Amino acid sequence: MSDLATAPSPSYPGAPGLTYFTPATNPGAAINPAAKETPTLFRPLTIRSVTLKNRVIVAPMCMYSAESDPSSPSVGALTDFHMAHLGHFALKGAGLVFTEALAVQPNGRISPNDAGIWQEGTESEQFKGLKRVADFVHSQGAKFGVQLAHSGRKGSTVAPPLAASRGVRALKADEGVFGWPKDVVGPSGGEENKWEPGNISYWAPRELTVAEIQEIVKAFAKSAEIAVKAGVDVIEIHAAHGYLVNEFLSPVTNRRTDQYGGSFENRTRILREIALAIREVIPEGTPLFLRISATEWIEDQPAAKDFGSWDLKASIELLKDLPEFGVDFLDVSSGGNHKDQKFHFFTDYQTEMAAKLRKELRASGARTLVGAVGFITQPDAAAQIVQGADEEGVEAKADAVLIGRQFLREPEWVLNAAKKLGVQVNPPIQFGRAM
Repeated sequence: MSDLATAPSPSYPGAPGLTYFTPATNPGAAINPAAKETPTLFRPLTIRSVTLKNRVIVAPMCMYSAESDPSSPSVGALTDFHMAHLGHFALKGAGLVFTEALAVQPNGRISPNDAGIWQEGTESEQFKGLKRVADFVHSQGAKFGVQLAHSGRKGSTVAPPLAASRGVRALKADEGVFGWPKDVVGPSGGEENKWEPGNISYWAPRELTVAEIQEIVKAFAKSAEIAVKAGVDVIEIHAAHGYLVNEFLSPVTNRRTDQYGGSFENRTRILREIALAIREVIPEGTPLFLRISATEWIEDQPAAKDFGSWDLKASIELLKDLPEFGVDFLDVSSGGNHKDQKFHFFTDYQTEMAAKLRKELRASGARTLVGAVGFITQPDAAAQIVQGADEEGVEAKADAVLIGRQFLREPEWVLNAAKKLGVQVNPPIQFGRAM
């Protein structure tokens, strides 16, 4: 009898921490990342104690696919849909996969079908759903991030596909579909502070009290703490696109006269408090990201002439505070805070703003990393954005790229990019014969 017949059957090592078997694998990681010819896009990026295997990040994208009934223990929890949706980006090589925006309070959702992470305890459905996805993402060698958010005056609307089926862009959600019309909030209240006038799309917000603002700060910290316990590697604060924190930053939407309004310092106070509160409860090695709208695109509109606006100059002023806030990575987006916004579209319009902010950070001596997002679809463009980011004297435009809708069109983008750029990467073990 041959030795082969008596030897134990070979088997793959299983990914640790799972209740089911899947091989431990690391798709999308370069076989030789240190090679001179390996583009920066496929070189690892270390942020605090977390190392991404490549510079490709799946941006947060709302899916409107969570349980909406507030009486259900599963309200706001990630489901099997999210396992499949987020898991297949990890399976196909992304370095960091972000959840959609997770609301830190029930009224912080955009729609009743949004996901959240406000339930306390490791037995909650929100915790269990998040942990299940985190465990699978890790089994593919990727890192997992959550974007924490509060919708502010954009809350209590139905899911966009439902609104579109009725021929409108947005539609108010009332109590009959589990909305919260009496608890839509903002830095300033009243009909004049709706995102959009009229009686169809949005509710008029009520003005938050100081005590409520402080509860929101605590909610962000609590949600971050729960997320880390569930296995999340990276926390991002959503301060863009016209949601609550963005509303506080902008003088167009923040007309307060107390410590949270008026001056730049006061308008940015809630962001400072949220960031410091999160930094206090998460491990030292956990990276903290911040997404901002670098400009509202309303500089030439009447609203800005009356009140001022948040523009690139304001974003540059914010940069000096990021080290104090404990922010490690600036995710640069734009717009979404005013109905009169006029985008100056060109292919890399947001990438150029990211590049300018990164240059300002480096000139100040800060090592805060910068991510570019928006219309990044082609591998060669993505590679050019980050090329040389780790080299002294090289003015890369960003340290990583965040890709959203292109991943919906092309989930295997990382593997396709590696092929186009001539980089040999690990395939998913199970897909090896097709690579």
